[in-house]
Amino acid sequence: MNAAVNHCLLEVEVLEAPQVRYTQDNQTPVAEMAVQFDGLRPDDPPGQLKVVGWGSLAQDLQNRVQVGQRLMVEGRLRMNTVTRQDGVKEKRAEFTLSRLHPVGGSGGVTPMPASAPAPMASSRPPAAAPVRASAPAPAAPPAPPAWNASPLVPDLPEGEDEIPF
Repeated sequence: MNAAVNHCLLEVEVLEAPQVRYTQDNQTPVAEMAVQFDGLRPDDPPGQLKVVGWGSLAQDLQNRVQVGQRLMVEGRLRMNTVTRQDGVKEKRAEFTLSRLHPVGGSGGVTPMPASAPAPMASSRPPAAAPVRASAPAPAAPPAPPAWNASPLVPDLPEGEDEIPF
């Protein structure tokens, strides 16, 4: 049995609004959007990726996602071979969405499951809420994680090799 695991979680910024189309056979909604994510090192350019959501996730993308929004996308990554207009074939990464997590303004991440609608930020004020006389001050948001962006392969002097054979 060949069990390959392909599970990715990326923080991205939406570059293009999700576009929804429907399959010909059973009219399943499919949404596609372009996103970008930060490079590993500060001087690396941002990466770009196409994100695809199927079924109710496609509708969630269309109804809740806007250009410029930051999201955590969870799903599978795959490579597609496409032919450009000049006839050259190239490989492009495509991300198939399984879960969508909006990045909250408080620094936290709120999951947005496909089966239950989750509230998104709205410009409308919420309905009247009970007022507490002594509400505690909100806690400071947690510090973002410090990623180790060092190269996966150490830099060795010319002619040296770590492999002992």
